[in-house]
Amino acid sequence: MQTELPPAVSVAIPVYNGEAYLAQAIESVLAQSFTGFELIVCDNASSDRTMEIAQSYADPRIRILQNPRNIGFGPNWNRCLCEARGRYIKILPHDDLLHPRCLEEQAGILDGDDDGTIALVFSARRIIGPSGRSIMTRGALGQGARFTGAAMARQTARKGTNPIGEPGAVLFRSSAARAAGPFNEARSFVIDIDYWLRLLKHGDALYMPETLASFRISPSSHSVRMLRQQASEFTAFLRDISQSGLYRLSGTDIAIGTAAALANSIGRALFYRFATGDA
Repeated sequence: MQTELPPAVSVAIPVYNGEAYLAQAIESVLAQSFTGFELIVCDNASSDRTMEIAQSYADPRIRILQNPRNIGFGPNWNRCLCEARGRYIKILPHDDLLHPRCLEEQAGILDGDDDGTIALVFSARRIIGPSGRSIMTRGALGQGARFTGAAMARQTARKGTNPIGEPGAVLFRSSAARAAGPFNEARSFVIDIDYWLRLLKHGDALYMPETLASFRISPSSHSVRMLRQQASEFTAFLRDISQSGLYRLSGTDIAIGTAAALANSIGRALFYRFATGDA
């Protein structure tokens, strides 16, 4: 009796009350030029039509899971991580989108890394508004730029933000994920950059200048809802990195990061007001 081979890539969509955008996210995965994936939709006890929408797709690559109760934002991400069976993993927020060649391009980079020294790849991404209108492109780090964890940690501190970007633009090795452990559920605003830096203890990050994902800003977006806590949570995160010994950050790094995080939160408030008014 033959056993089913695991998929090359696991794309996991954690979702709560995502009826407005979930279908678009699912269809962006099903439209991939790369077909060796599984798609996990993990519903966090939604009260809207989320489950009805997810169950309307008959593609055998889709697995639909539902928590019997709302377990929280971070724990639902960790359930996605536990359920993933692929060599590579992507977390796709339910309101974001993938370019049709995203998995092909990113998995190709990791497949070509014979010695396994790249833990994750990340790309430029489009920022879109509630209606899908393109607002801007984010990401300009240079063709094929490669970063160690220490270099990326210093960039994170000095810029006061997440230079790798949102999870839809990132593909990472499941082996690195097993070594890094689960997402840190304590601070949901920095849940992604905290995890990226922990993954980078087990390999480097490679930047792809192609725009391979879209990050949506809408009134219901997690980043928009977290606006008031962003600066304080980011500052606490920098202190955690330094105190844990994960990466060495100087007092100057943390001071610059604290000031930058505050400035960034003010800038985001203005940008979100502009971006969410396009519907």
